[in-house]
Amino acid sequence: MRQLIAGNWKMNGLGASLAEIESLRKALAEEGAQAEVLICPPAPLIARAAAIAGEDIAIGGQDCHAELSGAFTGDVSAEMLKDAGASYVIVGHSERRQYHGETDAMVAAKACAGWRAGLKSIICIGETETQRENGHALSVCTSQMQLCIPEGASPQTAAVAYEPVWAIGTGKTPASAQIVEVHTLIRDHLTARFGEAGRGIRILYGGSVKPSNAADILALTDVNGALVGGASLKAADFLPIIRAAAGAPPHSTLR
Repeated sequence: MRQLIAGNWKMNGLGASLAEIESLRKALAEEGAQAEVLICPPAPLIARAAAIAGEDIAIGGQDCHAELSGAFTGDVSAEMLKDAGASYVIVGHSERRQYHGETDAMVAAKACAGWRAGLKSIICIGETETQRENGHALSVCTSQMQLCIPEGASPQTAAVAYEPVWAIGTGKTPASAQIVEVHTLIRDHLTARFGEAGRGIRILYGGSVKPSNAADILALTDVNGALVGGASLKAADFLPIIRAAAGAPPHSTLR
């Protein structure tokens, strides 16, 4: 299974930031991209990013509306992302849930919208710090998977990103055993629901991934890539994470 290293720029970046994609493209062209590389810039930059990304970098959107079109001022449809050059879309990120009140049902609808437009949907799940401290991390993630991952998910249409909310942008990283526990839960759920297809759906880890910890995280059982925030904004920070994926074994004996 080829690992997917995805960069989520969030609400960061202007036209000048596209130089980072150009630098990354040149480096990957020289080294050869062992992992699949994805960058999700702000929507106004998608078309320009896609024009310079080259063959080694895919471009994605950070969110989409569930509807094809309509009177939804300020929203962007999955078809608009596709038309601009995107091949992926992130749905259900915790910041969308927290600041925009997105529900699990909305996340599932957006994932389906991505499929409708021919995009691969990265479906985010994860618990808050309070939920983990109260022993509810696994039940929260299970509920989110049941409600957010639509029927018919496959390796060609979906990836699941586990992002413990308390680790996003905080510098905190779960213990390896905690990451493995949740990723094993996700794999078991995907396999139970989708059979052989579920075995091939990539599971990404997100939450303060950086060059210093990427290799250790990417070597863990059922970690098939990473969803990277701040460390994806600069090619000099993002490239070592991509290199770490190239050296990570597909499985680890750690349980």
